[in-house]
Amino acid sequence: MKIKFLGASKVVTGSCYLIESEHSKILIDCGLFQGSEELERLNSEPFDFNPSLIDYVILSHAHIDHSGRIPKLVNEGFKGKVITTKATKELCDIMLIDSGHIHESDAKWENKHRLRSGKPLIKPLYTAEDAANSLRYFDPVLYNQKIKLSNEVSIRFKDAGHILGSSIIELWITERDKTAKVVFSGDLGMKNKPILRNPAKIDFADYLIVESTYGNRLHQQVGESTKKLVDIINKTVSRGGSVIIPSFAVSRTQELIYELNHYYEYDNNVETFMRIPIYIDSPMAVSATSVYRNNSYCFNEAAKKLVLDGDDPFKFDNLHYIRSQAESMRLNEVNYPKVIISASGMCTAGRIRHHLRHNLWNKKNSIIFVGYQAEGTLGRQLKDGSKKVKVLGEEVSVEAEVYSIEGFSGHADRTELLSFIESFDSVPKKIFVTHGEESSANDFAQCLQDSYHVKAIVPDIGFVFELKDHVKTYHEGHQLESIRRKENIQNELQMAYDQFENLAINTDKMMDNALLSEHYDTLKNKIIDLQEKLMDLTMILGK
Repeated sequence: MKIKFLGASKVVTGSCYLIESEHSKILIDCGLFQGSEELERLNSEPFDFNPSLIDYVILSHAHIDHSGRIPKLVNEGFKGKVITTKATKELCDIMLIDSGHIHESDAKWENKHRLRSGKPLIKPLYTAEDAANSLRYFDPVLYNQKIKLSNEVSIRFKDAGHILGSSIIELWITERDKTAKVVFSGDLGMKNKPILRNPAKIDFADYLIVESTYGNRLHQQVGESTKKLVDIINKTVSRGGSVIIPSFAVSRTQELIYELNHYYEYDNNVETFMRIPIYIDSPMAVSATSVYRNNSYCFNEAAKKLVLDGDDPFKFDNLHYIRSQAESMRLNEVNYPKVIISASGMCTAGRIRHHLRHNLWNKKNSIIFVGYQAEGTLGRQLKDGSKKVKVLGEEVSVEAEVYSIEGFSGHADRTELLSFIESFDSVPKKIFVTHGEESSANDFAQCLQDSYHVKAIVPDIGFVFELKDHVKTYHEGHQLESIRRKENIQNELQMAYDQFENLAINTDKMMDNALLSEHYDTLKNKIIDLQEKLMDLTMILGK
């Protein structure tokens, strides 16, 4: 078995790993490179493999740096299945099509300049139609179901706690009567976060591929971060300013809404005049919030209880969702204090750039970053203290106060990454450290070696490792520098009841030890499916 690292190696973007066994070729993620121009140019490069020969894509979660090149993969010949969780598929329904629109818009903008200078025109990386077509290849499953893809390959998704539907991927590959287990951490979330469950425990792995976004840093606790967020908002409002929050449309925005809901709904000390309007100005964030509502079985117990008690955690009196461009533009034509939460989270695209252009120059205002800012992005420039930045081609003076609150991060910090690995029953034979800038990946690898006396490898893009008793490495290819359900509720309840009754009728047969052993995974998967359906229906009836 070989693994080839094709992205997210010494960078925090472009996740893509190729697994080759005797009879299978599997991609773990197929994400876009985002950030600097140098990185983004890689999206147009040919794949370092033949897409038509890939049997499966195993998708850890919906973020574009993990899913964003799937339409390109399909365009270039992929005919297999994209295996992922139900919630991830529903988020990709939104995010990939939005990504297609962005590529079309970017190509149109670039071609205007190319026409003037006599340069050849370019095509978008893919279109919204291409993205919609790629969604036909998605085959969603549920958490904790062990799925047999072939005689030699089985997979299981465990909750990674990063965003809705995010997964740790367990992969079993059998070659010549020997089975090896490879675990991909995906993007691991922080513990005790709002809405989502903690990352699941993994029992063991022969080989582990682990992220290291914050491998050399520690976060504030979420409660401290929420207090800091509210304090900044109130301070800004008191001087007549507005707060602009660049936020990822998926997960981070829903988390902010959840926390602000608690503050404005349950804190009796909030004066009426301080209940300023909160605007969610992102069509994708509005749609993603609907996906969250439709997948409440993924919530942690506290969030589930809110729903069952009749409180919509994504709705409160001074919260307003904005979809139209005209409504978005009007937000910058009025001077009253407000909070605008808008995408993209790194200020690389979308409506946030317009809000920054209109608000950065005013010292009454505040800009709050609540997530990772990659090198080469506008967000990173602002976070690093730039006094002048270019926004939509215009140089803007930075007079607003700029804050960064990292306790809202969707990624585990160093302590939580170590805790994830410590929860294993035994230390993996080898650990590959990925999805981190070079300094973070190297520091975390050294930390692993010092703590567990295990060889921790920080691969370069293009490196191939043959996974045997000893890892043999060699280099191929180029190397980079680091750079919706109420209408059918009775039918669904009846269907779930009938399926459950059928399981009960067959109890005697199931108790046969040989049969139970042979069909254990199938029966367990069916029970997981029924649990999920009943949870969703209970949520709906509870409202």
